[in-house]
Formats: sequence, C-alpha cells, structure tokens
Amino acid sequence: MFRRRPLMLLAIVLLAQPLTVPAYGQSSGATASAKDEKAAFDADRASILAMAGNFKVTFDMRETTAWRPDYTPIPAKVTGGHEAVRVVADDGRTIILQHLLVVPDGKGKSFVIKHWRQDWTYEPATVLTYAGPGAWKLEEVPAGLRKGRWSQTVWQTDDSPRYGGWGQWTEEGGVRRWRSSWTSRPLARRDAVRKPRYDRYLGINRHSPTPTGWIHWQDNIKQGLVDGKLVPFVQETVLNSYVRDATFDVAAADGYWTATRDYWTAVRRLWAEAIDRNKGVKVADTGSASGERLMGFADDIQAGTLNTDAAIIKARAVIAEVTVG
Repeated sequence: MFRRRPLMLLAIVLLAQPLTVPAYGQSSGATASAKDEKAAFDADRASILAMAGNFKVTFDMRETTAWRPDYTPIPAKVTGGHEAVRVVADDGRTIILQHLLVVPDGKGKSFVIKHWRQDWTYEPATVLTYAGPGAWKLEEVPAGLRKGRWSQTVWQTDDSPRYGGWGQWTEEGGVRRWRSSWTSRPLARRDAVRKPRYDRYLGINRHSPTPTGWIHWQDNIKQGLVDGKLVPFVQETVLNSYVRDATFDVAAADGYWTATRDYWTAVRRLWAEAIDRNKGVKVADTGSASGERLMGFADDIQAGTLNTDAAIIKARAVIAEVTVG
C-alpha cells in the first residue's frame, strides 16, 4: 500500500488541474500551423515580388550533353540587355509581372520591346500547359498537391501562351527557390530560326532571389520527332541572371507601359476568353500569327496614330482569326 500511495496522490493532483481549452476551439498545434502557413505564404510573395525592378540581364545558354550519337551540341551563346519588370496586377493570390526590354538605338534614344510576362497563382486548380505545336490545354493540378504551391504561367511578347508549370517555394542550404514541375514548351526564337531537328523543350525551371537581384535557371531536354516518336536530342542549361541596375533608360520603359497598359490589359482578357471557351487554345502559325500585329497596334498607340479603343477592336479580330476551334 505504501508503495502505491505516491501514484494515487499524483493521480489526484492531475485530476484536480483545470482543463485548458485553446481559444477559438483550435489546438495549439493548429494555431502554430496556421502561423507557419501565413509566414510561408508571405515569404513566397516576397520572393515573387522581388523579381520586379530594373535589371541588367545576362542570358547564358549552353548545350551540354548529346542524347543521340548523330547530334553535335552547338557552341554556347551568351547575350544580355536591360529589362524593367513591373507588377501589373496583385490581388494577393495572383501576381502578374511584365518584362519590358529596353534597347538603345545608337542615336541617343531607346526603343522598348514588350518582352515575356509571368503570372503567379497560389494553390491553383489548373495550369495552362503546352500540348504540342500550336496547342495549349488547361491541365488539372492534383488536388493533394495544391496546398502551399504556386503555378507560374509564362506568356509570349503578344500575350499569347508559352508554357505553364507548378511547384513550391522552399529553402535549402540557405537559398530560397521555386522549382517547377516538368514543363513542356515550344522553341524560343534563338533556336526556331535555326530550324533544328528538335521542336520543343521539356524542362525544369527554378527561380531564386539573390543579394543583387534574382536568377532563372532552366534545365532543358531538347526534343523532336523521329519516325513518329518523341526523342531527346540534347541537354541544355540556361542561366538568366537579373542584377539590379538603373543606368539604362528606365523612363522609356515606363513611358511605353503608361501609354499601352490599358490596351495590353484588354489583350490579356481576350486571350483568357479564348482559353476559357475551349479549356485551352490552338493557335495557327505559332510565333508569327499574331505577334507582329498585336505588338504593332501598341506601337501605334504610343505614337498617337491609333487610339486604345480602336486598337482593342483590331486585337479582338486578330485573336479570333488565329485561334483554332
């Protein structure tokens, strides 16, 4: 009896303790988890928004490993330029970044080329993916893999689609990075003009903020059809480095965007309508079907020879013309 008495006393003491119920009916673990999720969400947004600004850009493209004995990798190519990247929409869960390439004309002035656009969406249900020459489809993100993830959809210079993928922002080794799912996309102009034997890329995209800007690293398999079968030709690594720099004609970029942003907002909407109608989109003559005309209308707006409303009407007709089905 004596040996059992301490255990009995301990039980009485424990039973006498008041029962503590966490506030709002949540466990302390759930509260901590909600705080962690909010902190992760805020950190993700900060990493995405850090890609906005003014930058000197270096594009470093290298074919590394041939996957066929009859293919010889081409020499590495390194180019560069200056870009202004602007936040054109941010509702909390969707962030749209527009890249504007600024090129000096050699006569003391600059001209602006509307470059690529990247849309980021938190916990997406679908993502627009490349489905082969001239075709894109809305692909469902597996329900169990949406939580905490972001999709990135990339659009071409005329706001027609290019590629999309989804992934999660993480931190390893002290470096924050977003890593995409395997993502298929059409050839970039740098390759398309050479008319190579391959016709698409299958790759992984990574984005990371750096102390001086950010990087976009691509790990690409260049693929093409051989006897009706899609095969790999060569491995390519692309490192695009964005270093903050305001020594170029930033005013030219902002002037262009101020003049044309309402037009481009409407163009984005027109493309979205075409995609929503068919759960994807097919575009005839990809790369040249709409680019020159849609971008030309924007130039005309800036030059004052075409008003925005008239340009939108023209853009609607072009997009209707080039979209199939």
